Amino acid sequence: MIPALIVFLCTYAVVALGRLPGLRVDRAGAALIGASLMVGFGVLSLEEAYRAIDLNTIVLLVGMMILVANLKLAGFFGLAARWVAERARHPLSLLAGVTLVSGALSAFLVNDTVCLMLTPLVAELALGLRRNPVPYLLSLAMASNIGSTATITGNPQNILIGSFSGIPYTLFASALAPVAALGLVVLLALVVLVFRREFLVRSRLEVPALPVRVHRVLLAKAVIAALAMIAAFFAGVPPAEVAIIGGALLLLTRRLKPERVYREIDWALLLLFAGLFVVVRGTEQALLTPEVLRAAERLALDEPMVLALTAAALSNIVSNVPTVLVLKPFVAALAHPGRAWLVLAMASTLAGNLTIVGSIANLIVVERAWRHRVEIDFWTYLKLGVPVTVATIAIGVWWIR
Repeated sequence: MIPALIVFLCTYAVVALGRLPGLRVDRAGAALIGASLMVGFGVLSLEEAYRAIDLNTIVLLVGMMILVANLKLAGFFGLAARWVAERARHPLSLLAGVTLVSGALSAFLVNDTVCLMLTPLVAELALGLRRNPVPYLLSLAMASNIGSTATITGNPQNILIGSFSGIPYTLFASALAPVAALGLVVLLALVVLVFRREFLVRSRLEVPALPVRVHRVLLAKAVIAALAMIAAFFAGVPPAEVAIIGGALLLLTRRLKPERVYREIDWALLLLFAGLFVVVRGTEQALLTPEVLRAAERLALDEPMVLALTAAALSNIVSNVPTVLVLKPFVAALAHPGRAWLVLAMASTLAGNLTIVGSIANLIVVERAWRHRVEIDFWTYLKLGVPVTVATIAIGVWWIR
């Protein structure tokens, strides 16, 4: 028990901090080290460690990453930004377009990737129009988190929950898509309220033409594949099966070298998932005795608001993916696990909007904005993040109830 607890705490400390102080060890490396120590200390056998890794989650992530890589290389995200720009005649319409596109794309494509692709485009567009880029970039980040709540494929933690819970894709979307839609409306209103000087004006925008490099054949194939995969998700085909078949078929091309696609896959994220699976399984096996699970029942996690607040707090300490893994055994043991999984998906995702470090999507936007000399400081983010998080989680709990 003691080695398992030490490995668990040390691994999650590094995951929370982002790096091991004094050494060049990142989150993925910490997860791999923690997993190997679980085996080294005899908490798990090597065979048990293999079985702890949820291959459905890994396979689904790989398939979605291949799809997104093809969309990126085809110029899809540049076209999305140009579509917004061509329809923007006022700062409010530009904000609405950024919010809508970020939220809608993040509902089906992993939200971190959406932010990675759109941040430089939004920053350049706002700067070119001589507008304050900060509120548009904040809306991009927060809309990606909110929009990704809608489906199993919206973000990594939802992918995990979809695999653990067995909730059908359609049922998951019907339960949480309304929360995402209401959340985007709330976000739009709060951005305008917080940045009144930017939006409550009579300015008319003269948007320059945005040059976009498009690979038409690859774009057509990637869009068709994306639509077919989404249709299969809603038809009830297992998401991992859909994603890996769709991703594999996209590799059949004469024009695109597969190495370019492989470079777009986030191998570190896959390693992080695999390592955390093993660390958490070892901790469950060593520490989660029947007595511990019975004691957890007194925390009233079956109450949606209690579970939502617990998930939100943990997500801002150790990030949302580790939070889902930590709470998994407790949620599975509840009287109404289906509802609890939905609450956990909703709260762990929406809690990412609280602070800059609340989600990887936020960090991507802040870091890539800095390259364009746009600074988003902690307090500017917090001023919008707190009301957005409180309002959207309250909506989520009310709706799920």
